[in-house]
Amino acid sequence: MAPRTKQPPAPDAAPQPVPHVRVAVVGSGFGGLGAGVRLRRAGITDFVILERADSVGGTWRDNSYPGCACDVPSHLYSFSFAPNPEWPRVFSGQPDIRAYLERVTDTFGLRPHLRFGAEVTELRWEEEHTRWRVTTRVGSWTADAVVSAAGPLADPQIPDLPGLASFPGKVFHSSRWDHDYDLKGKRVAVVGTGASAAQIIPAIQPEVGRLTVFQRTPAWVLPRADREVTGAEKWLHSKLPPSGLLRRSALFVIRELQVDAFVRRPQLLKVVQQVALGHLRRAVADPALRAKLTPDYRIGCKRILLSNTYYPALAAPNTEVVAGGLRELRGSTLVGADGSEHEVDAIVFGTGFHVTDLPIAERVFGVGGQRLAEAWKDGMEALRGSTVRGFPNLFFLIGPNTGLGNNSMILMIESQLNYLIDALTTLDSIGATAMQPTERAQRQWNLELQHRMGRTVWTTGGCRSWYLDEEGKNTVLWPASTSAFRRATRHVDLTEYELIKRAAPKALDTEAVPA
Repeated sequence: MAPRTKQPPAPDAAPQPVPHVRVAVVGSGFGGLGAGVRLRRAGITDFVILERADSVGGTWRDNSYPGCACDVPSHLYSFSFAPNPEWPRVFSGQPDIRAYLERVTDTFGLRPHLRFGAEVTELRWEEEHTRWRVTTRVGSWTADAVVSAAGPLADPQIPDLPGLASFPGKVFHSSRWDHDYDLKGKRVAVVGTGASAAQIIPAIQPEVGRLTVFQRTPAWVLPRADREVTGAEKWLHSKLPPSGLLRRSALFVIRELQVDAFVRRPQLLKVVQQVALGHLRRAVADPALRAKLTPDYRIGCKRILLSNTYYPALAAPNTEVVAGGLRELRGSTLVGADGSEHEVDAIVFGTGFHVTDLPIAERVFGVGGQRLAEAWKDGMEALRGSTVRGFPNLFFLIGPNTGLGNNSMILMIESQLNYLIDALTTLDSIGATAMQPTERAQRQWNLELQHRMGRTVWTTGGCRSWYLDEEGKNTVLWPASTSAFRRATRHVDLTEYELIKRAAPKALDTEAVPA
């Protein structure tokens, strides 16, 4: 038999073009889904929503800890274009909010635009093509514009404590709750006393054997006026939609009236502080514990907590509050700042998120290859909380200085969505490809913003909060009303921007098509 002729290797499959979209949206929480709805309504259907997880929901998907709920009334913590007459409680829980976001996704036809498992590893501005290259774990896209809706409450922050790596027990963050681990009868430490911890502690206290709470700074706590929404209310809001709008409007007005006390006249908060002190006295009989739980700063300087169950859980016989926080770990022994030692089986960190040092900033490269984290090395800043010089056509939702201390973030998101859509439609109407803030406009906006910040309770209240960066600058909150922000973002002012036109047609770009 004649020897078999060796066949030449088969040629590699021809590379496929990298998909190009008008807009790439990063994240599928309230911001990302809201962007999808507004883009479709504006006639822009050429977009993708890139989500690193396997479902929508953002922080309301990630935070599934026991007791997780919103501290803004449900009828205000929802999209104006997607009212929900079926909210079960005045302050709804995480499962109901997540279900609401799933319904929004289906109702507004967003599923075809979603790409799950698509964690963004790099966003790079390609000056020669006047577009963004978006690299994810499942492939790449190019896009005319990028909307960053990753959010500030996305990446958990765990303190770098001596001995933590060698702790033999269970450790997890509140936003990465391990539902397979049974806390029943265990000796559990909760580190932190912020908004998440204030919900976790009452939820787990009855079932754990021993609960040790490491409190670095006590929080001001007000009663939570929560209740079930009655069947009659649901029927009324369903059959007569204007009644739901009236309810939402009333909630909005009440919170807008509170703004002045936070941003211009903190002395007005003294009355609220007396209410909080009365709430503490009624719930905690032990004078020593009450002293530990009494803040030494003005109410409002840190986030105000709403709870009727937090203080009773801290006063329970199986709970101990360690003032000053956690200093180090020695095996399974946790050592408090006061030198006290506590043997525990599990640690729950309620220590917040990377808010003033957004991790996505490390992955974004703008004009000249500059990293966004480098541009923000002296503190995050943007024009109208939405755009940053050196990063054309990059639009933030819940960007720098857009956070709130007493109202619904959905109001801020919708204002920024107005700004986003106006920017994109304006570019189309004038024949430009991209836009970036002028240096003067961005600087002037932030100088005025920080000047207003100087009078707020967050600056004058005598505390150190997660609103402040390492230099003590508040780069998180908006120092005015949500109405003022809505006016500031109603339209794009072209005098604040440099316009960019595409110099040459896009070159054909090829690589593996994303799944």
